[in-house]
Amino acid sequence: MMMRRRGAPLLRAAATTAVVAGTAGAVRHHQEQKWAGQQAAQQDAYDQAYAEGASAAQQQAAYQPAPAAAPAAAPAVDFEQLKQLGELHEAGVLTDEEFAAAKAKLLGG
Repeated sequence: MMMRRRGAPLLRAAATTAVVAGTAGAVRHHQEQKWAGQQAAQQDAYDQAYAEGASAAQQQAAYQPAPAAAPAAAPAVDFEQLKQLGELHEAGVLTDEEFAAAKAKLLGG
């Protein structure tokens, strides 16, 4: 003769479901904490590498000498115009004052 279990099968099913759901929730919570810890550690490593790179760049910028100033370029003298001015002065077209002013303007002085 077979014995039949007594009790409410609905209550047993509800209890089993609660245990399974509770276990699954606990496992999920543990995994989320683990992943959050891994992400935080990875972010800390990125932040540290960034800070080291930034400080190295600042040090390198501080030690680099300033670029040398380019020497002042000499004004370009158009010798052809200067020659024409001399010819006009010799021909009497330009006075001494006009020649001196035009020559000074051409030479940048």
